[in-house]
Amino acid sequence: MSVQELHGITLEAILTRLVDHYGWEQLGKRIDINCFLSDPSIKSSLKFLRKTPWARAKVEELYLQTQFTP
Repeated sequence: MSVQELHGITLEAILTRLVDHYGWEQLGKRIDINCFLSDPSIKSSLKFLRKTPWARAKVEELYLQTQFTP
């Protein structure tokens, strides 16, 4: 999968899928971002990720590398 394949997938959908797959604790271990470690929520994480391009890039990269099970 490439970054182009993310076209049409919202950041919220990406984050929700990652949280469902890994859980907040594992997600925070994989990507060391405070919004994943301290009182995490989809809403607060989206707010941070939309303002922080480097963090969003890490989330998108993890999404692309993750082998999701159906």
